[in-house]
Amino acid sequence: MSQGTGGTRERIQAVALELFTEQGYEKTSLREIAERLQVTKAALYYHFKSKDEIVSSFVEDRLTVMDELVAWAESRPPTLATRRELVARYAEEMFGHGNPSVLRFFEQNQTTLKSLPAGQHLRERMARLADALARGAESPTDQLRAALALFAVHTSWFTLRAPGISDDERKKHALTVADELLAAIGDGPPPVAAGQQPVTAGQPPVAAG
Repeated sequence: MSQGTGGTRERIQAVALELFTEQGYEKTSLREIAERLQVTKAALYYHFKSKDEIVSSFVEDRLTVMDELVAWAESRPPTLATRRELVARYAEEMFGHGNPSVLRFFEQNQTTLKSLPAGQHLRERMARLADALARGAESPTDQLRAALALFAVHTSWFTLRAPGISDDERKKHALTVADELLAAIGDGPPPVAAGQQPVTAGQPPVAAG
């Protein structure tokens, strides 16, 4: 192969995703990946020793992005504006950089992914991202809204089946649904003014004295 090491690695990832999506993870062999790449198995082994390593490689790329998004969100006030920006950034990442192919692989190989360490790490990061979205109003209902907002970004690739729909249109519809969910997440209890007691659900504030 004439490409550099980085380019070769990316080609292997892309071709593996194609085959995993076309015929399933279990039914795809390293030999088939090497044949489609028109390289020897030895050349493939130089970069990846197993199919699990290939899956882990593009999952790890997503984990890095998700960690960065969580860190960004935690540095901002837990407001609707922050939540909207967080989901918008997440959608931008998921709709670019070849990630649609990764999402299709995840959707079609869910059983396999559950058994791999990479899948477990991904679920953990998704939970952290949902926590960051619901930060400041962490009721079970708000946690569910946050998770569903993220789910809207993912499922737009599989549930929107209108002929000729573009990636930008998919993202627009996903963000519309996500925003409806995010708008229902509270911003937490209001700050307690001096001389007042904290307000509990269903009760008006009570002034001291």
